[in-house]
Amino acid sequence: MTISSFYPPIRTLMGPGPSDVSPRVLAALARPTLGHLDPAFIRMMDEIKTLLQYAFQTKNELTMPISAPGSAGMEAVFVNLVEPGDKIIVCQNGVFGGRMKENVERCGATAIMVQDDWGKAVDVHKVAETLKAHPDAKALAFVHAETSTGAQSNAQALCALAHEHGALAIVDAVTSLAGSPLKVDEWGIDAIYSGTQKCLSCVPGLSPVSFSARAVESIQARKTKVQSWFLDMNLVMAYWGGGTKRAYHHTAPVNTLYGLHESLVMVQEEGLENAWARHMRNHQALKAGVEALGLSFLVDEAHRLPQLNSITIPEGVDDAQVRSTLLREYNLEIGAGLGALAGKVWRIGLMGAASHPTNVLFCLGALDTVLKQQGAKIESGAAVAAARAFYEQGNEHA
Repeated sequence: MTISSFYPPIRTLMGPGPSDVSPRVLAALARPTLGHLDPAFIRMMDEIKTLLQYAFQTKNELTMPISAPGSAGMEAVFVNLVEPGDKIIVCQNGVFGGRMKENVERCGATAIMVQDDWGKAVDVHKVAETLKAHPDAKALAFVHAETSTGAQSNAQALCALAHEHGALAIVDAVTSLAGSPLKVDEWGIDAIYSGTQKCLSCVPGLSPVSFSARAVESIQARKTKVQSWFLDMNLVMAYWGGGTKRAYHHTAPVNTLYGLHESLVMVQEEGLENAWARHMRNHQALKAGVEALGLSFLVDEAHRLPQLNSITIPEGVDDAQVRSTLLREYNLEIGAGLGALAGKVWRIGLMGAASHPTNVLFCLGALDTVLKQQGAKIESGAAVAAARAFYEQGNEHA
């Protein structure tokens, strides 16, 4: 059997991630590989740390990318901060709060759950009551931007509550980093993790993390060893620490880090506030088109993520057939619902390079056609017209 080189089809990625990768990032990946202790590479590592501090809006010294996807960033936070016997309050309003719970329990700790309906933001009042009922809780953990639903919670208020009760604030920002306002220092976030494949428009495989001074003190005060050797921050920082002298810990994914560096340079060039505004502007255009089709959003507007849109599937429409037709005939990927929302919503991502008027109009036009083919009662052409009207009001480049 002869297997030849793999050439992937060219898709437009408008699902929950990965998102479209910028051509600049793809070009960066192809640059010559250096040794992971090469002085030139170490200089670039220092720049990545500085650029990540800007993206996270933090001065935390312990800010770096974990050499693995966002799930490893999540695990890095929990295995370093959580010990057997600890009590952690975990908020769940979708799939990824459940993964936090799983991590807490695998660390030998107890997860005190605060449950909210999928598609709703975390209820701040419920959290306040739970913190009062469990004054010995070590940390409060929640998802800022729940990728499974498109709901955004009030991170600033939740972190303030955690600190008021002497608890650390642990935040999942996989979908929010560089896509909507996120201010680690100002909001008092103690430990945060994200991914490179969403609003950073980089390839999957790295997980930016940041730990506050309070979190570092907690790690240093551990009574037990961190259960993961690979993710032990005490060891990893010997490689990612400042200065030119680095201790070997693991062989870093050199070329992937080139890609992250380039994506962060692009964030710096655009400006964080401009990136946040761009994601919101294109969300508003998509919203105009979706509502013109007669479709609705799962999440209330006040808590809706601009970069991840959960659209309710019309009655009588075949979810899987719509998505497969979009992929087959338009090379367009949108996401399915997860868990309890499977078959009930589509998740349309407008993340990073994919958050662009061209993609918004393309997605709406393709969805219009496919829904019409399925016999859905929609006003054909209305979606694209509504989005165009929004852009023509001066919103395309505002």
